[in-house]
Amino acid sequence: MNLDLLETFGQNYPEDFDGALDCVSIAVTCSFNRQGTLLAVGCNDGRIVIWDFLTRGIAKVINAHVHPVCSISYNRNGRKLLSAATDNTVSVWNVLTGECDRVFRFPSPVLKVQFHPRNSDQFLVCPLKHAAVLMTVEGSHELIPLDEDSDLNIVASFDRRGKFIYTGNAKGRILVFTAGKLELQASFRVTTGTLNTTAIKSIEFARRGECFLVNSADRIIRVYESGEVLACGKDGEPEPIQKLQDLVNKTLWKKCCFSGDGEYIVAGSARQHSLYIWEKGVGNLVKILHGTKGELLLDVVWHPVRPIIASISSGLVSIWAQNQVENWSAFAPDFKELDENVEYEEHESEFDIDDEDKEKEEAKGPDAEDTEVDVTTVEAIQAFVSSDEDDEDYTALLYLPVSPEIDEPEEGWQALAEARKSDQGAVTQAEDPPVVQEKKRNLPQPETTPPAKKKKTKPVEIDLPDAPFDEIHPLLNVKKPQEKSQQRKQSRPAKPRTSKPEKSRHRAKDESYSLKENV
Repeated sequence: MNLDLLETFGQNYPEDFDGALDCVSIAVTCSFNRQGTLLAVGCNDGRIVIWDFLTRGIAKVINAHVHPVCSISYNRNGRKLLSAATDNTVSVWNVLTGECDRVFRFPSPVLKVQFHPRNSDQFLVCPLKHAAVLMTVEGSHELIPLDEDSDLNIVASFDRRGKFIYTGNAKGRILVFTAGKLELQASFRVTTGTLNTTAIKSIEFARRGECFLVNSADRIIRVYESGEVLACGKDGEPEPIQKLQDLVNKTLWKKCCFSGDGEYIVAGSARQHSLYIWEKGVGNLVKILHGTKGELLLDVVWHPVRPIIASISSGLVSIWAQNQVENWSAFAPDFKELDENVEYEEHESEFDIDDEDKEKEEAKGPDAEDTEVDVTTVEAIQAFVSSDEDDEDYTALLYLPVSPEIDEPEEGWQALAEARKSDQGAVTQAEDPPVVQEKKRNLPQPETTPPAKKKKTKPVEIDLPDAPFDEIHPLLNVKKPQEKSQQRKQSRPAKPRTSKPEKSRHRAKDESYSLKENV
């Protein structure tokens, strides 16, 4: 894939709706692999559907969980997939075979899982109302220290290269720990204009550059530089390089993320299916993408390489991309696009073997014709290489082999296959001499063994001290507007009945009696 040919010379963000991906079941969350060739979608029925994003077709379906999948993450080379479900389980999957490598069961619901950006043996787990947990594939775990033991609403994320872990709590406090020894390196507090603190909802890092964004409950997205945060140290006061918000509607943000090159930021509204795109360097709003009215947004991800956004609402994955305009003059410099027919004038020497009118080219150096062109060296695609690397990761899984599946074979297909086998056996038996036939009869016949069942991975119980056991996952605890209105009606105290209507009845009776007496 030559990404240089896909380079756009204009804006580098999507502009229009470009179709939807239907996973048959209801989509909940999604994630791209590092190269952007595969899109994994976690569904409401526990399945993980892996899409080949270039062909927009389903490459594999993994029957992962029984309950809805709430979070999903690829490792660096795309061969492992980490998933969390609402039944408090976290699983590690082999993408190529679809088999489960590990299963971990937590005592409380899991909100987010994330693979280490460089080490595929480590991953981060954020349980509900508990400190974040740094896990290994073998099952060992470490709790990431808290700022205060009383505050347990923690969000956490690895930085771009996995050297540090950033955590945020409900009091607006962000702590930076080393990923190895979990030592506190820096800390600061996110404050509003009136020095009030605001809860941290999520922390997201850019794939390129040193920036990260903080989505907080005060409806403002703050962009910081990690170098400045580390330089300020503990209890520092780093200033955000950008503050992004919807000044008109005061929108609360469901999910935010950076573009592949780190130059743009997209945020999905929590009220409706709307995507806001800002330019990070200037901070101006460049585009608003509107989905179907009445839909609620669940997840938003930006393609790692190209200006494409995938958003999830109403169980479908919506794709947003640029309008592709055919520009043939970009392929051939001499090509001219005509609005109307033009009469062509033939030159006198156009079909001559030697063009007499052509200007003589300047004489080149003696070594000009002897220059060797290297056609064997494969240069690394810069979009797939980090700034601290020289070469690509050739172990990365870019595509999945697709095997044809026969859902409903034709009638008599098996009988026809068996008949063909018996005919072939009869023909070979007739061709063999009698001695060979007798030897074949005396040979032991191979036993037909049934296909081996898939091994069921035994879950590893993770013991977390002081973890809440009776909590319900927020994904399952979403109340419908009708239920909310019913609860409000039930919660209202019943008004005591007044005696006014009874008085009016008595009055009406008295008046009727008086009328009868008068009659």
